[in-house]
Formats: sequence, structure tokens, C-alpha cells
Amino acid sequence: MSNHQSDPFRDKVCPYTATRARKTGMIMSEPFRPYEKLVDITVMGKKFQVPERNSLLRCFQFISPETIPYGRFCWNQDCQYCRVSCQLPDDDEPREMLSCKFIVMAGMEITELSQELKWCLRSKLPADAAVSS
Repeated sequence: MSNHQSDPFRDKVCPYTATRARKTGMIMSEPFRPYEKLVDITVMGKKFQVPERNSLLRCFQFISPETIPYGRFCWNQDCQYCRVSCQLPDDDEPREMLSCKFIVMAGMEITELSQELKWCLRSKLPADAAVSS
């Protein structure tokens, strides 16, 4: 017997989630929160589209799903490895924040990344966004 035949839950869909997603038009994709559209952000001078209603760290995972899940992130603000500096569209001054706790905003510009984030995003960032060892 093949693996998919032995798994009785393989093709099951939660009826609540499926109905809710159809009614709202939201895209449901683990590990992301439901979202209806992608928003534009800039990271170290490069533009990306990421899912609205998600933490900035989850958006980094959307940009680089092959590296962010393996970074040394705690996802609950204890480690501080996800610290960034960014300019929000309505702010005069840039601010520091933890990307695991901040919900992404359209038009935000991330100007500084922690070394862990730079390492994990190195293949997606401009060449001049150096990663120190």
C-alpha cells in the first residue's frame, strides 16, 4: 500500500476554513495569517511584495522560504535576532522594531537588518547589503 493510501486525512479539508476562505476571498496558506492581497515594501533598497496582515518576520519568510525558517529566531521577541530599523510611511523618523512583533505596512522601508536576517536574506538582497561574519 502506498503512503497516500494509508493516510486517511490526506485529502481532508477543514470545512470551516474552506468556507470562510471562499466567503472572504482570503488566501489561507500556512504558516501565514489569512490575507487578501500583497503589499509593497522595500528592504535595503529592493522592492518586494509580501502578504498583508502578517508580521514582518513572516513576510521575510514569504520572501525567502528556504532560509528564514532555519534562522535562529524565537518568534516571540526573546532572542532579538529579528531586530530591524525601518521608515514607516507616516513617520518622520526611522524606528527600531522586532520584526516578529510588527505587522507589515504597505510602503514601509527597512533600512537596517540584524546580522541573522542579513544572513538569511543574503540571496535576495542587493549585493551592497554586506553580511559580516
